Amino acid sequence: MPGSMRERQPNVWELRVFLGRDDNGKVRHGNKTFRGGKRLAERELSRLVAAAENEAVPPPVADAPRWSERTTVNDAIAGWKDNGWEDLSPSTVRRYENMWMKHIHRSIGRQRLATLSPYDVEKYFRRLKADGLAEASVRQIRALMHRACRLARKWSGGVLPNPIADTELPTWALDERDEVRAPSLEEVRTLIATADNLDPTFAAVLRLVAATGMRRGEVCALRWNDVDLSAGTVRISQSVVAAKGGAILKAPKTRASIRTVAIDPGTVSRIRQRQLAQRSLAMACGMTLEPESFLFSSEPGGLTPPHPDVMSHTFATVRTKGKVAADVHMHSLRHFHATVLDPVISEAQKQTRLGWSTVKMARHYTDSVPEEDRRAATHVGNMLSKGITGAPARSG
Repeated sequence: MPGSMRERQPNVWELRVFLGRDDNGKVRHGNKTFRGGKRLAERELSRLVAAAENEAVPPPVADAPRWSERTTVNDAIAGWKDNGWEDLSPSTVRRYENMWMKHIHRSIGRQRLATLSPYDVEKYFRRLKADGLAEASVRQIRALMHRACRLARKWSGGVLPNPIADTELPTWALDERDEVRAPSLEEVRTLIATADNLDPTFAAVLRLVAATGMRRGEVCALRWNDVDLSAGTVRISQSVVAAKGGAILKAPKTRASIRTVAIDPGTVSRIRQRQLAQRSLAMACGMTLEPESFLFSSEPGGLTPPHPDVMSHTFATVRTKGKVAADVHMHSLRHFHATVLDPVISEAQKQTRLGWSTVKMARHYTDSVPEEDRRAATHVGNMLSKGITGAPARSG
């Protein structure tokens, strides 16, 4: 029976709900004291049962891990979650939770650290690869487990081993790697043109991202006081990240991510059109467009930033409508920007423009292109505008 109730004293009820079983097979219940009549208590019990049945994420493990020979990988991750995840960004926490519940919790997560061998762990990694996971995903899963087990070893006073420490990942052939590629100029133009027909506001988003290489969360966080249309510059100082229950503003990825970048006249024109449209919507609703309003907010007055996931979903729709390859994602536009800048500016300038903490990141984000394409490449703003040729001289 999923729920039960008993009257402890007149109009005071103890409600009990079945919550499933933990990793050791022990039955878990939730208890609540309710004050009121029997009919109201029955309604509250029904609500609690429905809530328990609709719970998306299974409860991890016991309240506090016990560092002993019975400690499992799930215990180690739960311990780190309770004592460390608050220091992580909400998007990182959400990614860790997804990896944990989808790939670890019901499989290797139930294994005890004391009896788990590197051989078993490497077999688990190879099983993930066989199931179709990309190299980057398996590497992140290993990193999550390694950090959790290393902390469990420390918190147990060295009693527990870290069975992840000496493990190696499988190898992926070049044709098996799921790497982000830089889309072609024609693909980027197609995306912007398709968005123009579906949603002109999102077309402006795509133009700005392709023209500056800014991250998805950074474009969501842009306010009107970050933009100087006369000077043709955009100040990037915040980012919007997905979190439970919505999205929140936070500092950018690194200190180097706080930057001011130039934008070309074509992109300035797009943003001016966006400003006029947003101001008209605000006036129609008896509001004003404030300097602190967000550029791409869908609400009158622009006081709420757009959600990053909404941006990605809209991008997927535009990509499908435009018949652009499925391996092109919104983040691919950042790779596009880095690639077309290669013959135009130095690595150090590229590092500053894209907000990287090291010049080494420039090599990670830049795809090699044929020499003909290098000679034909122009400043990214001109490339996005048809009919303009000629590349500016490379600056130091």
